[in-house]
Amino acid sequence: MNPPRPKPPECHNDLRRIPTGAGRFPSQLFTKDKPMTILTFPATDVAAQIAHARACNTFLPNWNGPVGKPALILIVGTGVHLRSNGIDGTTTRIVTTRHTDPSFTFAEGINPFRDEDWMSRRREAFADLTGQFYTDILDDVQMLIDRGHKTIRLATDGHRIRVFVQRADDYLIGGAYDVPSGLGGTFRVILQDANDSFAIVQNSGNCEDFDEMPPYRVPLDALREIDDRRAA
Repeated sequence: MNPPRPKPPECHNDLRRIPTGAGRFPSQLFTKDKPMTILTFPATDVAAQIAHARACNTFLPNWNGPVGKPALILIVGTGVHLRSNGIDGTTTRIVTTRHTDPSFTFAEGINPFRDEDWMSRRREAFADLTGQFYTDILDDVQMLIDRGHKTIRLATDGHRIRVFVQRADDYLIGGAYDVPSGLGGTFRVILQDANDSFAIVQNSGNCEDFDEMPPYRVPLDALREIDDRRAA
């Protein structure tokens, strides 16, 4: 008797894997040391995908079964693009990672119709991982579009997709911040360097053993302003 099939993890914005046309699933997950990748999309094109999803009454299923609300799906295959999960008279119920079309909303630099090196750029972001991933970012993306953002940036570490708002210029080099410790709490750190994807930080103001750790890299959006009560 075969053991019961494990359920996918119930994590916020976990990539929900759904079958490709060939019935395959993404075959590789990134290691925890894989740096975060930023995917950039034109906001007007993403808005069109959201409008399509919201105009539909039927939606593509995810790993857990039927879906009853609009969402965005990230397709990693022949290029990398976002699409509506809506099904209407013009939408096929079978979506593959191989099929692509110039009308899709492609990530900047990973468009097979425009970018000669799209395949190497895709591998930089996802290694050999291909597949179709449900996200729950639609409302967050719509908020940015309503605020007038011209581009939508998504951050992925290979396990999750989240909307990425911050830029390096938003942070002070030499400033003190809190970051998740991985132990259930936070570390107080000094920001040493940053780009629009990640930051280099040094522990400072924690217990001695932790402060002796060498500088390390964290996702840029892991930096948190210091809570006033703790700073006092």
